[in-house]
Amino acid sequence: MGDLFLVRHGETEWSRSGRHTGWTDVPLTEHGREEARRLVPLIRSHRIGAAFVSPLQRARETAQLIGISDARVDADLREWDYGGYEGVTTVEIQRSRPDWFLFTDGVTPGPPEHPGETAEQVGERADRVLAKAEAALANTEGIVLLIAHGHFLRVLAARHLGLPPRHGALFQLATGSLGRLGTEHGRPVVAGWNIRPH
Repeated sequence: MGDLFLVRHGETEWSRSGRHTGWTDVPLTEHGREEARRLVPLIRSHRIGAAFVSPLQRARETAQLIGISDARVDADLREWDYGGYEGVTTVEIQRSRPDWFLFTDGVTPGPPEHPGETAEQVGERADRVLAKAEAALANTEGIVLLIAHGHFLRVLAARHLGLPPRHGALFQLATGSLGRLGTEHGRPVVAGWNIRPH
């Protein structure tokens, strides 16, 4: 059985400026496209058994740029719903909430169609994705690839290890980078993190 590879999409204007980007469908920058292209040798050196991608264009474009044209779009891979903090930077939030931290303090309510999510709600989606990935791994000789978003993939890594969703805070993940989740002696491990080509 293979490992689970996590790809965070390349840079966007909003990720570069630190704006929380949940549902806003912003494209990659040219630098973000280059970040994605640089991942090709790291990914293509492995047999890909299955691939899943977030529906948002920054993730779908990253998938295309790394040569994955047949990834299954999965809404559970979308980024954290930041509610009222969509488009707002941490620095701006901390002007009124000085000790605010996403993973423990959550978000303020947003519009009805994007009310915001708690870490636990993001964790529930991550658990569903992990179940789908484990089913795919059981039926393939290769790796399973997930192309998605920074905060979501951090929560997913925590859940893979059996940690509460808020412990995703421990797994900073840069744009255009790769994480590798696997097992050792039957126990879940992080086999690699923030991997980027030299």
